[in-house]
Amino acid sequence: RSANRPALEKGGMQVMSREDAETLNLCKKMMERGEWPPLLVVFDPKEGFTVQADKSIKDLTIITEYVGDVDYLQNRENDDGDSMMTLLLADSPSQSLVVCPDKRSNIARFINGINNYTP
Repeated sequence: RSANRPALEKGGMQVMSREDAETLNLCKKMMERGEWPPLLVVFDPKEGFTVQADKSIKDLTIITEYVGDVDYLQNRENDDGDSMMTLLLADSPSQSLVVCPDKRSNIARFINGINNYTP
């Protein structure tokens, strides 16, 4: 049985728009062909490794999926990793899931403010 159940999401599950789903599928197809978004990983003395656009990218464009191992938040509460992303926020840490890019990851790990957009 899957631990990633929409019914557990605190406040309800966010629904991906049709346009975003199409963009995500296009992104996946590009990566299957070995094509990547116009991004560069650069070192900043204050922030560490960050990502910069190599070309202009339209606002709110999906540029990559966040990759890593999925684990329960309760298993990672004392983890020193600074790149974990919430996958499922439940009322209890024993049911909440996080994506942990410490062993497997991609360029998304270095993008600052990945979920900082407010409409």
